[in-house]
Amino acid sequence: MIETYQIKENGYHPFLIREGWQVAQLNYMPEQHIDNITRLDVHHLTDEAFILLKGSAVLIAATIINGEVDFEMELMRANVTYNIPEGTWHNIAMTEGCETIIVEKSNTHVSDFEHFELNEAQINELRSKVKVLLRSGTGVELNAAVKK
Repeated sequence: MIETYQIKENGYHPFLIREGWQVAQLNYMPEQHIDNITRLDVHHLTDEAFILLKGSAVLIAATIINGEVDFEMELMRANVTYNIPEGTWHNIAMTEGCETIIVEKSNTHVSDFEHFELNEAQINELRSKVKVLLRSGTGVELNAAVKK
């Protein structure tokens, strides 16, 4: 009667998909390293909840108005649930070995996503702010400092 799941492979893996909702595991993959992030994603039909299992990650949210990006980010803490509301641009910067659980509307990964490509200045700003948080190891005190 009890089902168990354990995902060890790198990447995004929806593993428990039911009518209306799904659970996925996102394990570090090179595309999620801060030096490789060049875009933000948005979901128009679902919130997306993140839970850090292990490692270090920075959850990135943003507003985009007329191509201008205003970042907000937080160094994730293990065993805390973070929610990105529907319609919020976001991404997650991960260090090698990082593992997260994601809960969202079913089949979000199939059809409910849009991308915004960051320009060079926006990428540099994002990388700089994420690296400050990762170096700090505290996140909370620096959260206000990383808002634009």
